[in-house]
Parts: sequence; structure tokens; C-alpha cells
Amino acid sequence: MQDFSHQIMDEDYKKELLDILYTKSFRYDEAGFTLASGKKSNYYVDVKKTALSSVAMELIGYAYFQKLKLAPIDAIGGMTLGADPIAYAAALVCTLRGKYLDVFIVRKEAKGHGTQAWIEGDVKPDANVVVVEDVITTGGSTVKAVQKAKEAGLNVLRVIALLDREEGGAANIEKETGVKVDSIFTMSDLLEVHKKKQEEEEKEKKKQQALKEKPVF
Repeated sequence: MQDFSHQIMDEDYKKELLDILYTKSFRYDEAGFTLASGKKSNYYVDVKKTALSSVAMELIGYAYFQKLKLAPIDAIGGMTLGADPIAYAAALVCTLRGKYLDVFIVRKEAKGHGTQAWIEGDVKPDANVVVVEDVITTGGSTVKAVQKAKEAGLNVLRVIALLDREEGGAANIEKETGVKVDSIFTMSDLLEVHKKKQEEEEKEKKKQQALKEKPVF
């Protein structure tokens, strides 16, 4: 098997990942969207379209590696389904770069047979872990994930989301669980990209309009 651990990620990896997140996941509509929380918003971000994209997986993993490379943790995981591809990408890239991490999954409901466990994965009680999330809005699912991980005897050191919508969810998680919350990107980052794209489109429209109005000899 070819060893890819020597590969050097481009210094602009975060910009590239943000561009992918914007292109694949960000949608804006004046009519608004109804979010899972029930709130209405002019913008919607389907982070799974990015997290499950082959072109983004290594970048996601590397972004998390940069956050976790010095952290004293044994495993990474979160509430299925949103956290799953992020945890897989992070664990794989971290392991390829010498930081061995296992993955755990927090079930939406306890297993209905056998151990009736909430946690899936080869992770032992007292393990130091990080809980990940695709997007934080109100933080409700993340709070549940942290609580179930703690009930299983895991030491949750940090929550890291790929995207924080900056709608109070991070503060809610910290208040309810006592665990610090971090993110790779915030909604402000995406809105800044959106603003620049709109300015570029408007500039191009004016350019094309000027060409149409220019006399032809």
C-alpha cells in the first residue's frame, strides 16, 4: 500500500476547503429556508454535501489534524449521521501523520439488543476524546452527544465543529456541558465569501453590459 503520510498539504488548504464548502453546501434565498431547529434563515448550509465529497475529505481531515495534533486524545466521534464522515476523515489523516486516533459513534437511540449501548466503537472508559459535529446551530444534538459520551465514561476535552452558524449554539453547548467549543469555520467566513462572489458577479454583469452598449465599427 502506498504511503501518503509524506504529502505536504498546501498552505492554502483552509481557503480551498472554504471554497468547496461554499460551492457545494451554501445556498442563499430571499424567501428563506426552514432549518432543522425550526428557525427561518435566508441561507442554508448542507454541510454533508461537502463532508461526503471526495475532494473535501482530505482537506477536512487535515484541518482537524491541525487542531488536534498536540491534543492528548485517544479518539474522535460524535452524533451520527452528521459527525460520521468528519470523524472518519480526521482519524484517517491524523493516523497517516503519526497521531493515532480511533473513531466512536454516538447513536441517536440506544442499541435495542445486546449491550444496549449508546456508543459504538473500540473506545474504552477514561479515554480522552473530542466530539465533532458538521454544523452547530442551537447545539442540541451536540449536547446530547457529549452527555452520552460522558455517561459512557469518556473524558470529552473539546467540541470541534466544521461550521458554527454563530446562532448561540456554541455558548449553549459550553453552558450545558462545560466543554469548550471550537470550529474550523464560522458562518461569517461563508458570508464573506458570498459577499465577494456577489461583488464579482455584479462587476462581470457591468462589464458585459458595457460591451453590449459599445458601438461596433
